[in-house]
Amino acid sequence: MAALQRLLRAAASGGAVTAAARRRMGSLAAEQAPPVAPAPKGFPFAAEERMRRRPAAERNVQWVFLGCPGVGKGTYASRLSRLLGVPHIATGDLVRDELASTGPLAAQLAEIVNQGKLVSDEIIINLLSKRLKKGEDQGESGFILDGFPRTVKQAEILDGVTDIDMVVNLKLREDVLVEKCLGRRICSQCGKNFNVACIDVKGEDGLPAIYMEPLLPPNNCMSKMITRADDTEEVVRNRLRIYNDMSQPVEGFYREQGKLLEFDLPGGIPESWPKLLHVLNLEDQEELKLAAA
Repeated sequence: MAALQRLLRAAASGGAVTAAARRRMGSLAAEQAPPVAPAPKGFPFAAEERMRRRPAAERNVQWVFLGCPGVGKGTYASRLSRLLGVPHIATGDLVRDELASTGPLAAQLAEIVNQGKLVSDEIIINLLSKRLKKGEDQGESGFILDGFPRTVKQAEILDGVTDIDMVVNLKLREDVLVEKCLGRRICSQCGKNFNVACIDVKGEDGLPAIYMEPLLPPNNCMSKMITRADDTEEVVRNRLRIYNDMSQPVEGFYREQGKLLEFDLPGGIPESWPKLLHVLNLEDQEELKLAAA
């Protein structure tokens, strides 16, 4: 475990670590992580549905991306999934896909969502396990989970399903997050997301300066922009408070396993993407950068 932590510290401090060292980081996480506990009582799917555990050297990365609502987990996870050739799996997408299907959980999920209730851990893990098993059967190797797990219970159950090599925790100062969330817009016609906020925050009180250019829509979408009903300052700040309360135990769970890598976003995508690649020891693979652009 100490060896993995040294590699993580070296990456976070900008040390030059080769691609071989990155692979070694993954294998150390798999080899030195604490033994996986049996799945909790009432595990929602049969043992044969669980992922067949493969040594890290025989598969691609299995990472988790965490971060506050609006921080950009989906953006960076999606880019890295294309870069590394692994599926990007967001549990929100799994729920939406199931709702649109005629699967056995569709009616149950519809009732839960219509009543404004939270989807249970058991249902989420069930959907995730089936997605991972389907990918394995189709020859997929590795994955990047987006925004999951959100509780220690979910993390413990996930450990009973598959191995996690590394957890990347994206961080951004709260005042910037709020401004970013309030600038979000959606095209009512094509459904694409944009952001009209031009964030230019000066560094003060030990906090770094941050600049983020707006992500403006094309002319054909400009007149069709709508704002999410829940993107008000009060709602955004409340979401951040709830997330922070829930996330700290999860961060601690993975920190104790030596798998947590915290990354402070220095700005928008042009500033943050190259530095994230550097931290993940992918900075020398120029062709991969272009492929993910």
